[in-house]
Amino acid sequence: MHSFQSKNDEDLLCLLKNGDELAFTEIYNRYWKKLYYVAHRLLKDTCAAEEIVQEVFLVIWKKRTVLNIQCLNQYLSSMTRYAVFSHLARERKFVREEDSDQILSLVAAAEIDLDNKILLEMINSIAEKLPEKTRLIFQYNKIQDRSMQDISAELDIPKKTIEAHLTKSMKIIKASVKEVTKFGYLVFLFLMFRS
Repeated sequence: MHSFQSKNDEDLLCLLKNGDELAFTEIYNRYWKKLYYVAHRLLKDTCAAEEIVQEVFLVIWKKRTVLNIQCLNQYLSSMTRYAVFSHLARERKFVREEDSDQILSLVAAAEIDLDNKILLEMINSIAEKLPEKTRLIFQYNKIQDRSMQDISAELDIPKKTIEAHLTKSMKIIKASVKEVTKFGYLVFLFLMFRS
């Protein structure tokens, strides 16, 4: 019998790829609360947040053999934020009938075969081109869901400086996504939605 609680994420991912249900259960237990917090913080809706987290884990299980996950924590957080974004786009479709064409276009674009892996890779690729401190702050805040107060304490820089770096990163990313085809708009909306 494996002691799954003592295994690191990389070991659990290897076991998961081979269909190990106990490894999946450990990943679920390890990350459910964090993902629920991310979804609930954005939605302020307990039921919707729970459904989204369940969907994220369902996708992880279904696609376990094809996913190439480098950092499980970041990957799951990004999947959750994307699922929240898709959920809100679908909700707006029903709430704002006067903008139905625009909402339907957004939902259609969100439902194009845009795998969460591709989205995360695009964001990381753009972030890698940022200046070092700006990249670090962007990754801490936007990828790892860390608060500005937490980043300020760790890097020993004022919140205003962090805000300036985040503004700078969003300008660079906005310019970069203009070069990307139909996915660029989604990536930018995804990142703006997170702020």
